Amino acid sequence: MKTYSQSLKLMGNNFTISVVAEQEAFAQTNIERAIAEIRRIEQLFTTYKDDSQTNRINKNAGIAPVTVDQEVFDLIERSISISKITQGAFDISYGSIDTSLWNFDKTMTALPSKEEARKRVHLINYKNIILDKSNYSVFLKEKGMRIGFGGIGKGYAAERAKKILIENKVISGIINASGDLTTWGKQPNGKQWTIGIANPDQPTAAFSFIEISDKAVATSGNYEKYILIDGQKYSHTIDPKTGLPIRGIKSVTIICNNAELADAMTTPIAIMGIQAGLYLINQIPDLYCIIIDDNNKIYTSKNINLQ
Repeated sequence: MKTYSQSLKLMGNNFTISVVAEQEAFAQTNIERAIAEIRRIEQLFTTYKDDSQTNRINKNAGIAPVTVDQEVFDLIERSISISKITQGAFDISYGSIDTSLWNFDKTMTALPSKEEARKRVHLINYKNIILDKSNYSVFLKEKGMRIGFGGIGKGYAAERAKKILIENKVISGIINASGDLTTWGKQPNGKQWTIGIANPDQPTAAFSFIEISDKAVATSGNYEKYILIDGQKYSHTIDPKTGLPIRGIKSVTIICNNAELADAMTTPIAIMGIQAGLYLINQIPDLYCIIIDDNNKIYTSKNINLQ
């Protein structure tokens, strides 16, 4: 048994697909299957292609409901459930401030004013995403509203790729979507898969290791995407209530059984803050969390053992 891997850019992110197999040809065939599935999902959910279902929903905001595939409808429905659990800290309608207000390409030299930010955030409201299950239609109530799947799409794609591989008799592997990853089975040497939790000050170095076989992990950190203004670092995590970047937390790592949920929960926990975030995580079975604050202090949810 050996681990075969391939890395490539998908959904605007670096994906690495690793499978454990006896024969390279079997591994390669299945890696191609996983890639094809992720590309299929990208077509459905991207906002970069005019004809995607996501863009059709956005173009018809305030105008008319749009009928979509059940798969798209179901992911939106699950996204709204997470919005309810996190009291709106997770909200796929953040798209209305995505690039118009914030552009993390290092050319920003000043923060938008609080007034400007507040003007835009009124469009962020998951309660204005109206779903009709009888015909799988989605309607954004307000003109100018936009949805986007940046906070949940990578995790969803990783889980779908894993499902395809398991159906095709791949006994073990890892789908890594830019740090959001899902695992199953064991390493070729029979040991559990383990990952390092990144040190936010040196993202290539790990400060701790954790066993994650048959689990999913997602990390969101202010070291991934940020701007520096007057020597202050502002993270790409925007509070949907204020439209401004959060402060105080360097990184959030979520561990659970599903990469879609792990991906979706990292940002809202950072937005909710340490106490409220950990309180929420501790209420949900099989969901674990590691938070590092701006002073490098580590906080963990219950029942988590760092090595």
